[in-house]
Amino acid sequence: MMRRSSLLIALICLAGCAVFAPPAPTPAPTATAWPRTRTESPGYGFEAYLWWKPEIATRDLGLIREAGFGWVKQTFAWRDIEIEKGVYDWSRADEVVFLAGHFGLKLLARLDRDPHWDRTYDDSSGRIASGPPGDLRNFIDFCGVIAARYRGKVAAYQVWNEPNLAREWGGRAPDPAAYVEMLRGCYIAIKQADPGALVVSAGLAPTGNGPPDAMPDDQFLIAMYEAGAAPYFDLLGAHAPGFRAPPEASPDEVAQNKEWGGQRFFCFRRVEDLRAIMERYGDSSKQVAILEFGWTTDPVNPSYSWFAIDEDLKADYMVRAYRFAREHWQPWIGPMIALSLPQFDWTPDNEQYWWAVIDPSYPTTITRPAYDALKAMPK
Repeated sequence: MMRRSSLLIALICLAGCAVFAPPAPTPAPTATAWPRTRTESPGYGFEAYLWWKPEIATRDLGLIREAGFGWVKQTFAWRDIEIEKGVYDWSRADEVVFLAGHFGLKLLARLDRDPHWDRTYDDSSGRIASGPPGDLRNFIDFCGVIAARYRGKVAAYQVWNEPNLAREWGGRAPDPAAYVEMLRGCYIAIKQADPGALVVSAGLAPTGNGPPDAMPDDQFLIAMYEAGAAPYFDLLGAHAPGFRAPPEASPDEVAQNKEWGGQRFFCFRRVEDLRAIMERYGDSSKQVAILEFGWTTDPVNPSYSWFAIDEDLKADYMVRAYRFAREHWQPWIGPMIALSLPQFDWTPDNEQYWWAVIDPSYPTTITRPAYDALKAMPK
């Protein structure tokens, strides 16, 4: 009798535990929770510097619209917005978002540039552009906060820039697995805040240099896939400077031509090598966003002047680059962001000055041949 009673009590306890047990925790969201949409192929865009002077921003956004381009890329530097943890200055960011919307342009917001309050590296050399946060959660939080504020107003977010270069990774050797951890956290944070926004992986710098200073873009991308990156971006980010070669030159041709650099990555069509890696990892349904491309005319800086061309040839090459993409890369090519409408204070000793398609002048607007040619070309 005692045995039967004990058994009955045990069964009652088990039943009660099943009824009153706390609910299981809600699973963390996964990338499959959000549908991916395709953009126009190709999309026409310019990189611009709209942050500091609204009057120049207004002029430049007008120039982009007049050229028949639909995208503008702007850096939203974390350090310029989150002054300290949880304390934000939205004044300039709000102005940029409003103006882009006013001109009917799709905004691609680049998110990087760590703030001083979350820095763990020494940048006294002045050669470090950016570095991963001391606490990754802080950057993930920022991505979620900015996406919530601009829900429906920012078309796409780029998560970091050139993490395959040490100078963009706190002076440390590039770390693809660490970047994937960042990308995953930011992807989920952005999508929870604004499911319609597209997330673009960081543009990778074409380079043949190895650690500790850099990691070749193709090797870095392979390592990203091996670290599980595939579910956590909507478009692959790539950088596609043309260097000295014409836009139609293939990586094979450039690798055999010493005057063009003699390596596969010294060409606009390097993007095709990255696309092949996407296909190898079963990721061909996604598009590629070219986050920077162009040609330089730099006669000043030796690191760039070896592949400089003249302004008229630059104009011709940029038009031909868009034409090549339209004829050969549809439907997998997405936005193509041309360099650039420059920052107002650039001078000829700044290498970025020579990639621009207008002069950094105001209120006088001085266009260069590339802007005029891009404006005139069929879209």
